[in-house]
Amino acid sequence: MSKDFSYDDLKDEEKKEFLKVSQVNKAYGTGDSRQEVLRGMDFSVAKGEFCVLLGPSGSGKSTLLNIIGGIDSADDGYISIGGDKLRDMDEKALTNYRRKHLGYVFQLYNLIPNLNVKENIEVGAYLSDNSLDTDELLHTLGLYEHRYKLPNQLSGGQQQRTSIGRAIVKNPDILLCDEPTGALDYNTSKEILKLIEEVNEKYGNTIIMVTHNEAIQQMADHVIKLRDGKVRKNIYNENKVKAQDLDW
Repeated sequence: MSKDFSYDDLKDEEKKEFLKVSQVNKAYGTGDSRQEVLRGMDFSVAKGEFCVLLGPSGSGKSTLLNIIGGIDSADDGYISIGGDKLRDMDEKALTNYRRKHLGYVFQLYNLIPNLNVKENIEVGAYLSDNSLDTDELLHTLGLYEHRYKLPNQLSGGQQQRTSIGRAIVKNPDILLCDEPTGALDYNTSKEILKLIEEVNEKYGNTIIMVTHNEAIQQMADHVIKLRDGKVRKNIYNENKVKAQDLDW
């Protein structure tokens, strides 16, 4: 991967299989305590696609997200991003991949308590060679008027918006979202989903979102339904529902 490499340079056919998960297996423990978490995961996600990994607790979705994010590694099979296989990367290359090409949004906001909203977002900008304009992003996030507030002066929804801002300011190729509305109430959850939808449409990032909320699948381009560590359904939405129209 050269210094000036951009995944935007991929050919159309390569963009259709931008993220490829090929026969991925993952287990933890040994002997009688061994637990197979992922069993032959196999699917691909196109560049710019909004993909939801849907499944109950224990289905393997968060483990899969961690492997895509280079936080964990597969026992067998491989993950490739734009043709680059993660298993072929040494630690330095993997760190560079996470830094330059990935953004993370978790259920817990993990904001730095002594930095204000703008400064928390700028932490993400420092990790990128191609960061977005922070003030423009603050307006997109609906946080501009709160930019000098500390995290403990924000609502849960505002903290999650700041977390999304920190992830997206890097202008990452892939935005990984692990239950981003899990700690929020119904109305705030819909606001956050609407924001993620807007981010996908405005900036064209590929979004992989883990959730157990069945309603959220309606707003995705692509839905991978997981159960017991396997892909049970691989669905494309022909008639997407806007985030603001979701109900559960």
